[in-house]
Amino acid sequence: MAAGRHRAAKRRRPRRLLVSGLILAALASGGTASALWYDRDRPSAGPSSDPIDEIDVTETPPSTDDPDDRASREEDRVSRTEEREALGARAPVGSAHEASPVATEPMYLTEDLNVWSGPGEDTSLLTVLDEGAEIKATGRVIDGWAEIVRGGKLRWVNAEYLSTEEPEDDSGGSGGSDDSGGLSDAPCASGSEVEDGLVSNAIAVHRAVCAEFPEITTYYGLRPGDDGYHGTGQALDIMTSDSATGDAIAAFVQDNYSALGVSEIIWSQQIWTVERMDEGWRWMEDQGSDTANHYDHVHVSVY
Repeated sequence: MAAGRHRAAKRRRPRRLLVSGLILAALASGGTASALWYDRDRPSAGPSSDPIDEIDVTETPPSTDDPDDRASREEDRVSRTEEREALGARAPVGSAHEASPVATEPMYLTEDLNVWSGPGEDTSLLTVLDEGAEIKATGRVIDGWAEIVRGGKLRWVNAEYLSTEEPEDDSGGSGGSDDSGGLSDAPCASGSEVEDGLVSNAIAVHRAVCAEFPEITTYYGLRPGDDGYHGTGQALDIMTSDSATGDAIAAFVQDNYSALGVSEIIWSQQIWTVERMDEGWRWMEDQGSDTANHYDHVHVSVY
């Protein structure tokens, strides 16, 4: 119980009764032993020192047949039931909770922002939203993490990068990459057989890259039995041994990672991931061959 709560009133020490005696007495008198609250159901600051056959109880006054009394109790019970249902409507913190109807307000991202299943980076990273994107915030914030509604579910983002001001339309400006559009989703002229078994984001990567780099004609996607992203259709290998071309492809995919749903890129024995993007490209251990070290292909994994 919080300190200072109900300070003005002294608590009456409940009478101590033997449970067996109480029940037998109730049965003998033709009454009931209902409407009793046992102190062992309440939180305790320490282990109980009561004898095992004794329980602290608080006995309520016997019920009456007064109609006004019954109506009052019924109204109170309905009111408390509605209150519990209202409190229960809020989904608890965590992943995959359906969002109940809840008031939201539009807010906008001031940076590309990760979306998490819970309030913290120890939860699951679900996707990345573009800078300037509009989200629906519930107003609930826990330790700097803001609750939002996305796809009918409660999700979480870093509250530091939210703003109530809608960003200005700068589509006519020059410079910079366009994460939100300008990517081709047309089937590749070289064929789309590689798309069999791929998830939608991997297909999007294939079509965007083949439109931007028509000289690339060899791709590898689903690899049944693979215990990594290739086994789930969440990876695409873009085959090239030309260093400059590989650099350009890796940079193109990195620039458009959000629109394409990219989670990681591997090229020339280096890896770049969305979760650790602030670290940039990181060197990987030597795997013993050009293919294993990704010198002859750009590997792209997606969400």
